[in-house]
Amino acid sequence: MSINIHSFFLINLGITDLWTFLLGTIFIVILPGPNSMYVLSVAAQRGVRPAYQGAFGIFTGDLILMVLSACGVASLLKASPALFYVVKYIGAAYLAWIGLQMLLGCWRKLRAKESAHTSAEAPANARESKPFRKALLISLMNPKAILFFISFFIQFVDPKFAAPALSFAGLGLICQLISLTYLTAIIFLGARLAETFRRRRRLSAGMGGGVGAVFIGFGAKLATATL
Repeated sequence: MSINIHSFFLINLGITDLWTFLLGTIFIVILPGPNSMYVLSVAAQRGVRPAYQGAFGIFTGDLILMVLSACGVASLLKASPALFYVVKYIGAAYLAWIGLQMLLGCWRKLRAKESAHTSAEAPANARESKPFRKALLISLMNPKAILFFISFFIQFVDPKFAAPALSFAGLGLICQLISLTYLTAIIFLGARLAETFRRRRRLSAGMGGGVGAVFIGFGAKLATATL
């Protein structure tokens, strides 16, 4: 059965070593990163629907990066270190800014009086940017992701296949399905924690602060990344 599936993908989509690609993609997707941490935070603090808005922002960002990679933008970044560093530092600054905003939100929650918390929380949530837009920017503001897509995907495209764009589309679809499955699990895990966070303000603030610190760490890591 597995041989037939592999042969189908090789003959019809030009995808080689399907099972290696699947295993590699699963391990890469489940590694903690800004995308999954942001979706988990939104699910725990705001619920399932906003979290899925964030997830679809990530899917859109990843799709854009896949298309850019297939069009050769990754090669452009490799050939122009100055451009790579500009994009890299902008992305690092954005991740750090998100982390700082989360830390400030944590500090405000801890200082707020219980009586004022309910009235203050709605305006704070209203001021927060929409999850789709923020997740889209988080996904796009990482030049290393572009390099990953081109360096990883190209290994599984049959060089003799007549339509390599179809191969990239098939690999991208598989990657998005794995990402959807993983983010769905994260969303419902976060939603189960939401009621606990609503009842325990300090725990909610601590979770937001912890995620904020992680985002600052992601920004620092991206800032020190090299080609």
